[in-house]
Amino acid sequence: MNDVHDLDPQRFYEEVHSFEFWFQAVEGYLGGTTWGRRPETVDAPMAAEDRDRLITVLCNYCVGESAALEGASGLIVVAPDRLAKVFLSTQVVDEGRHLEVFHHRLRELGVADPEAEVERRASRSLQTFRRRLLDLVASKDWEAAIFAQNVILESLEFAVFQDHARDADPVTAEILRGVVKDERRHMGFGENELGRRVAAAPHIRARIGQIKKELDHLVLESLEETVRTLGMPRDEDERLGRIYLESVARLGFGS
Repeated sequence: MNDVHDLDPQRFYEEVHSFEFWFQAVEGYLGGTTWGRRPETVDAPMAAEDRDRLITVLCNYCVGESAALEGASGLIVVAPDRLAKVFLSTQVVDEGRHLEVFHHRLRELGVADPEAEVERRASRSLQTFRRRLLDLVASKDWEAAIFAQNVILESLEFAVFQDHARDADPVTAEILRGVVKDERRHMGFGENELGRRVAAAPHIRARIGQIKKELDHLVLESLEETVRTLGMPRDEDERLGRIYLESVARLGFGS
């Protein structure tokens, strides 16, 4: 693949939304892996309480990935152009793989019925966020739904997964590092799509700002629960919150 940054702006836009770009991107870090990790990466001994905390956190990750999977698939119908439809189709595959890998990890940790365990353990705030996102998708509110999904949700997952990978067991850490590479691409799409739309139609900004105010507290509550479950210091909650808010602020939607 030639360096996409050498292309003119329109060709660059078409290239990074393509299946060809997606194929080569994921092959670069998924080649030689099974269930998101290399064969030589093996489980380390884990105390029972650490295993239980990890199961709870992975259940929350499954809710986020389910929301993104259902949201991206629903948005293909209302996407405004071919390139957006193609990109979202690659995101559907990404999110489906993430969900599958996290469910497999839960089984490795001794969870016999991941679906039931997710329902039992998942954060109420995160489940409320998922319902609201899918409401926006169902209402065909393109800008608001893309903001909720590819900016808010992806920014949340990017911040949490990246941080968790630093201290996780070897298997979970490798899985998370792979997932983060996808989340970065999804965030880029959301920021680019909304940046162009807000520039062309400034009135959209007020609507997106309203959605941010509505969803921020759910995101921050979910962050707080994750930090507490993982046993991180309290200041990690504040630091991750800042990372999330800074990601959203890049589009001009600060507090």
